[in-house]
Amino acid sequence: MADNNEELQEMQMIDQSLHNVLMQKQAFEMELSETKSALGEIDKSEEVYKMVGDLMMKSDKVKVKDELESKEKIIGMRIKALEKQEDSMTKRLDELRKKLSA
Repeated sequence: MADNNEELQEMQMIDQSLHNVLMQKQAFEMELSETKSALGEIDKSEEVYKMVGDLMMKSDKVKVKDELESKEKIIGMRIKALEKQEDSMTKRLDELRKKLSA
């Protein structure tokens, strides 16, 4: 019986952690979408502006594009890492559910 309580607690902890991972993943996916959209707009524009604090300043188009492409790669890596965590947690939850229902 004590084992079941420990497994239930573990399930609850994993479930909460999984929820947090999914929220982070969703936020990064939104940021990735915005970054891709900005990259698309840069190609259409002659002049590029960048937010610096509360100011919008004219910036070098190539430099801003490079920064956005770098940001896109980093966000992609973060999403992949979160997906690995998600898969791991989901598998562990499935194992615990099967164990408890047996």
